[in-house]
Amino acid sequence: MTASVPIINISAYRFVSIDDCEALRESLQAECERLQLKGTVLIAPEGINVFLAGPREAIDAALSYLHADSRFADLNAKESLSDAPPFRYLKVKHKREIITMNRSAIQPQSGRAPAVSAATLKRWLDQGHDDAGRAVVTLDTRNAFEADLGHFEDCIDYRIDKFSEFPPAVEADAAALRDKTVVTYCTGGIRCEKAAIVMREAGIENVYQLDGGILKYFEEVGDAHWQGSCFVFDERRALDSALTPAPITHEVEQT
Repeated sequence: MTASVPIINISAYRFVSIDDCEALRESLQAECERLQLKGTVLIAPEGINVFLAGPREAIDAALSYLHADSRFADLNAKESLSDAPPFRYLKVKHKREIITMNRSAIQPQSGRAPAVSAATLKRWLDQGHDDAGRAVVTLDTRNAFEADLGHFEDCIDYRIDKFSEFPPAVEADAAALRDKTVVTYCTGGIRCEKAAIVMREAGIENVYQLDGGILKYFEEVGDAHWQGSCFVFDERRALDSALTPAPITHEVEQT
């Protein structure tokens, strides 16, 4: 009996100015169809957001195709495995934003906020402060239903229902955060890119984004200081710290 071919699932994003969104959408659609990949690719003037699944050879070919474009040459993909594609279809879409905040002045493609590695965050949380002696807090930029499945211990969670609610929530809390080092986190890092910029503009100086998000943290340091699983927007629903599907013990209501 022939063993099944493992499916490689990748997620990647890049904030970069794109002025040919529709032409890029058409070319990527054609290439992903040729490679018989499943998943979702979002393209907007501010960048690209990629979720694709398929056999190793096809995934590597898709990444090579993207890397050949100088705008995506440093696109770094996070990987996980599954027995079958966790997507039913291929969707390549042209959108206004690759992650909706509804604040056009926030443009990560003009320069990203400082990031902290998973290993450094773990060390800070282990010791209870950053390297300058400031108290460290983690701030969840995801929606409430995602945080309910898993989160960092003692994190700040504004219980938002959509990302566009994040800016007013953190701006209202700015005074309480100004003397702390704040590390924002989300699934793969994309929301933190915008969140960290909003926070700096609100006068919160010591802000970092968790580089690569929760999934990169799982990959590099496991579940240290983490409780639960991580929600993902595909048919697996949630991943544990080994990046394998995790059981969901209660109904998740996406808003």
